[in-house]
Amino acid sequence: MTDPRIPLEDAHKIDAGEHIGSNPSTEPSIGEIIERRFSRRDAMRGLFAVGAATALSGVAAGEAEAAGPSSFTFKEISHTYDGTHHVPEGYEVQVLVRWGDPIMAGAPAFDVNNQTAAAQAMQFGYNCDYTDYKPLPQGSNNSEHGLLVVNQEYTNTNLMFAGIGEGRGAAMRSTKAQVEIEMAAHGVAVVEIRKTAGQWAVVADSKLGRRLHLGTPMTVSGPAAGHDLLKTSADATGRAVLGTINNCAGGNTPWGTVLTAEENFNMYFSGDTTKSPHAEMYKRYGIGPASVYGWSKFIDRFDMDKEPNEPHRFGWIVEFDPYDPTSVPVKRTALGRFKHEGCHHAVARDGRVVIYMGDDERFDYVYKFVTARAWNPTDRAANRDLLDAGTLYVARFAEDGKLVWMPLVHGEGPLTEANGFKNQADIAIFTRKAADLLKATPMDRPEDVEANPVNGRVYVILTNNTNRTAQQVDRANPRARNAHGHIIEITNAGNDHAALEGTWGIFLAAGKPGMDAGSIYHRATSSEGWLSCPDNVAFDSKGRMYIATDGAPTAAGVADGVYTADVSGTGRALTKLFFQAPTGAEVCGPLLTPDDQTMFLAIQHPGEDPGSTFEKPSTRWPDFKDAMPPRPSVIAVVKKGGGVIGS
Repeated sequence: MTDPRIPLEDAHKIDAGEHIGSNPSTEPSIGEIIERRFSRRDAMRGLFAVGAATALSGVAAGEAEAAGPSSFTFKEISHTYDGTHHVPEGYEVQVLVRWGDPIMAGAPAFDVNNQTAAAQAMQFGYNCDYTDYKPLPQGSNNSEHGLLVVNQEYTNTNLMFAGIGEGRGAAMRSTKAQVEIEMAAHGVAVVEIRKTAGQWAVVADSKLGRRLHLGTPMTVSGPAAGHDLLKTSADATGRAVLGTINNCAGGNTPWGTVLTAEENFNMYFSGDTTKSPHAEMYKRYGIGPASVYGWSKFIDRFDMDKEPNEPHRFGWIVEFDPYDPTSVPVKRTALGRFKHEGCHHAVARDGRVVIYMGDDERFDYVYKFVTARAWNPTDRAANRDLLDAGTLYVARFAEDGKLVWMPLVHGEGPLTEANGFKNQADIAIFTRKAADLLKATPMDRPEDVEANPVNGRVYVILTNNTNRTAQQVDRANPRARNAHGHIIEITNAGNDHAALEGTWGIFLAAGKPGMDAGSIYHRATSSEGWLSCPDNVAFDSKGRMYIATDGAPTAAGVADGVYTADVSGTGRALTKLFFQAPTGAEVCGPLLTPDDQTMFLAIQHPGEDPGSTFEKPSTRWPDFKDAMPPRPSVIAVVKKGGGVIGS
């Protein structure tokens, strides 16, 4: 959610609502740790130098000495920045579903000039992000018929409605009716899709189509369920919440449910928090006094002067069953409360499920949750509440390349009543404070944290940290206000995801080689293959990586896109440009079908440029019709005539 084409020195002002949280930690940041671990000479040699990159990432020198070509054989495209998308020669883009498209049985057709909240609640929502593909029938590996699950993160009021003006400040000028439409446009969509004769399309009037939004009843489970801080005038139990908000990235479980992550929930609440006994925690989470949206003018639940506990009911991981449109989503509080970006699973050697998560704010932390018992592959119902019991851990990255996962358990170490934690519920609600006390490592905006299903390593995607000062410069990334980000690779001890120790190294450091000091790539990376602001990744069936970016227009002057990279062999960390988005847009939710022949991409906030308005947007992608503003959409990228993506 970074505005493009603005001066870098102003970027932090634009997204202040997202990164307003305050971390008082004095622990060494990941940048300082990198500096201590690697010499400046090694860092500078990392620019196209496989020897240095190999040393940084912990790969045996012999594996990369004979640097060779990438296993990806598509013809790389060129960096661009214009009003439409770009794919390699021999590929095509199919626009699968757009903001406003009907996805449920009985949903009305989209009318951009006559929108209603009731219609939007049955149509595809705004600013699509995380995507997940669930084959049909359930339990199959079908790559041509399934359910597409898509997060709807936030809204661009000025691009949704006429007469609002420009910029995110327009959200404060919306009417009550427009606020209700925006609330309905947040959440999650479940869309039935089918591929026929090579063409993907939404299945009309599907009985499986569904929308989760801010009016959807949800339950609260785990240690924080029923806590006094979750009780409101509308819910005296602290166990029933209406809806989910700011759903950014997500994940799934081995038993087929979806996990959607609530990220920048703080942006929606207004009120005076200074007199609250929890004022420090409101500040730590970036809540109050003003919001990015004007919802509190019309909806009491977003006015903290009237409902001070409502913000505590957001910032969770929400689990739901996409195959059952009647199922009630559950907020799993054992996984902690923070600005969740992703929540990807892996399975430990003993069958316990591990969920990796990032807290997407500058100088915040990397987490994982390990269930108390193994999952049951033969009895889906037995896993229903598996995520309610287990241990939440936060990471400490040591300068010698070691990694320690520290448990966030009440009564252990400083996590006691003397420090403000009466029980495990308090730790769940104020996870950031608990992690502060354990002296976790402050990171450069940890977004996606994802295990590679083939090599078992875990990749931490650090988008950037423009708040890093000159005193925090590190030698592997020797620049103040890190604008370009990097990717860390973790190997857990014994290659077991439940292990509490491991090692880490740098997979790549982004930026333009020769211009941005400290960039680390394979030495054969082309002039088009460098990237900026890695955000999320996906892996194909071979374990090869696809990197989506968010913020490259601001940081590097090129469109956001998707880059490919091998994770081993002669092409390890050799990035190639595969896709570029239209102006103003970021690329979210990269996902491949089981047969690797379709890549789904969520194109979020096209046209979110300075000066862009509903009447005169910077692009009208993807419809390119005079009366239609840009529409966030999920696209399917396929090879013409069929074939594996990347070939």
